[in-house]
Amino acid sequence: MRYSQGRFSGLLKPLSHFIDITGFIGLTFILSPQLDSFLLKCYLLVSWFVLSYKNGFYQVERFAKLTKIMSLLFRQFVVFFLILFAFIGFFKEHSLSRLLLVQYLIISFLWITIFKFLMFFLLHRYRVLLGGNIRKTVVVGNNVKAKQLIHIFENRPQFGYDFKKSFVPKSKTFSVQECLKYIQNEQVDEIYCSVAELSNEQLGQIVDFADNNLKTVKFIPDNKFIYNKHLRFDYYDFLPILSLREIPLEVSLNAFLKRSFDILFSFLVVVGVLSWLTPLLALLIKWESRGPVFFKQIRHGINGEEFYCFKFRSMAVNKDADKAQATKGDMRVTQIGNFMRKTSIDELPQFINVLFGQMSIVGPRPHMAYHTEIYGNSVDKYMVRHFVKPGITGLAQVRGYRGEILESRDIVNRVRFDIFYVENWSMALDLKIVFDTVYNVVKGEEMAY
Repeated sequence: MRYSQGRFSGLLKPLSHFIDITGFIGLTFILSPQLDSFLLKCYLLVSWFVLSYKNGFYQVERFAKLTKIMSLLFRQFVVFFLILFAFIGFFKEHSLSRLLLVQYLIISFLWITIFKFLMFFLLHRYRVLLGGNIRKTVVVGNNVKAKQLIHIFENRPQFGYDFKKSFVPKSKTFSVQECLKYIQNEQVDEIYCSVAELSNEQLGQIVDFADNNLKTVKFIPDNKFIYNKHLRFDYYDFLPILSLREIPLEVSLNAFLKRSFDILFSFLVVVGVLSWLTPLLALLIKWESRGPVFFKQIRHGINGEEFYCFKFRSMAVNKDADKAQATKGDMRVTQIGNFMRKTSIDELPQFINVLFGQMSIVGPRPHMAYHTEIYGNSVDKYMVRHFVKPGITGLAQVRGYRGEILESRDIVNRVRFDIFYVENWSMALDLKIVFDTVYNVVKGEEMAY
């Protein structure tokens, strides 16, 4: 089983956020002392983030047209203009010059417009001249729309698509398995399917393969296609394309909010708890058994990337640590380890993983590499969990699916909750899971051993 590596240029959208914010906050220092107000800066930041989220201001895809960017800029600044002037009425700041606000808005608009267009054109040149920011694609279809899409891939290098191959579903030599084998061997990122030429069974095979191997499936639509709430229209030139799964955490503002919460919360835990708790536990762990204080284990994170997951060592050193899960009454667990596992204290070093950006506070729990190989090949859609960062706690855990996997339905239900989380993330859901986790730790859990 292969894992997807580096499919997205994750720094581009956060960089856009940073430069925009630096610009319009920096102007409050430069233009006039009247704008140098902490309340105004907070108001501007909150308003900009909320408005950007609602307008999808930073969701400019590689196939976007200049007209879309101009439309986004217009909507963003018309509403931002109204929100900024509302500041005077909301906070009774009648001494604030209206002319100064207009001047501030015009300069902010010019700054962000110039940068947004500059980024747009530089990315185009980067893809054309240097071949960077590229996604490998295949097309499964041979009708007019499929050929139009191939033409776009081949003649719009600025979009950043590397067209590898087309498959003809209605030919005698076509085989879904051969197609999937090619996609796997060539490490293709995106699969475009003409729904008019594939049976439901063939579409199901391709979708299942994509889910289990971290590939993106998109559809060239046809009237017979059954639409559902997870489908989204995009336009490549004038050709409509459907995306199967929309992941909320691929929205840059959502990712920014979640990462900000992760950094703040984990920093407080590391400084406020681990700084004094670690020396005490280290003495108890070393006193009871030989071995390191920390236990580290290779696990798979976002896009299947490997990382070392940290825990306080709760077992005597043993050769089965990377394969065998802890069971009830496990003789490998030490006395202090038993206490740590029941109270989940052994998981606290994973806040260091969160600070490093390898994990999140909330997300699908990362499994041992050995178990990922097993379940990735045996549990349907298991790999969908790896579209987001793994978490210290997760929806499956607070719904009773933590600890040892006793039956096949345990892992199936765990994956089901993980996929629901991936597709329905919200900050409110994260906070609820954190609250439920703390509540479960305080009351005690049957599966905590």
